Amino acid sequence: MHAIYEIISGPMVWLAFGIFILGSLYRLFSMGRLALKKDAVVFSYMSIYYALRSIVHWIVPFASVNMRKHPVMTLVAFVFHICLFVVPIFLFAHIIMIHEAWQINWVYIPNLAADVMTLAVIGACIFFFCRRLILPEVRYLTTYSDFLILAGVAAPFITGFWSFHQYPGHVAAGILHILSGEIILVMIPFTRLSHMLFFPFTRGYAGSEFGGVRNAKDW
Repeated sequence: MHAIYEIISGPMVWLAFGIFILGSLYRLFSMGRLALKKDAVVFSYMSIYYALRSIVHWIVPFASVNMRKHPVMTLVAFVFHICLFVVPIFLFAHIIMIHEAWQINWVYIPNLAADVMTLAVIGACIFFFCRRLILPEVRYLTTYSDFLILAGVAAPFITGFWSFHQYPGHVAAGILHILSGEIILVMIPFTRLSHMLFFPFTRGYAGSEFGGVRNAKDW
């Protein structure tokens, strides 16, 4: 067990971050090249003003008509995304490990807040899972990979919660926590999770087209 821990907490961490960074750069570069080839005119009307206007508007809860029409989905989605980023970055246990390795640290969230936010992510994943099963219009667009991605996102939070509270089998849960986190990093550039990379560009594109060409708002 110790040998496995040494491998997944050492070389595999660097490998996962390497694939994530290089894979993300490749996807961004290839997408930009494809846009230049298929729709080069888009670069002529891209506007920083309209792009930022759209991005800022879409990261404000209930700012768009569609968000207001689906309040539960909007609330769950915003809570999910906020917790998804805050917990891994500002978790005390993660910051301690980084401090031991590189002598740097930053502010951390209390353990109770981390627990609540972790459970919020798990609950949101269950909500998204049920939504894909129940709503016909969502089920029609759902594939098996969507369920695998949901399971992959939930796994680091379930195993991290399990390991932190030292429930039975917490050592194995700790190993699975690190491993599932590495798998998610690798998945980001090559699955639907890549929307986190493309969000500024897709919103910037839509905002520029609606604002600069159609003289309208994209919300």
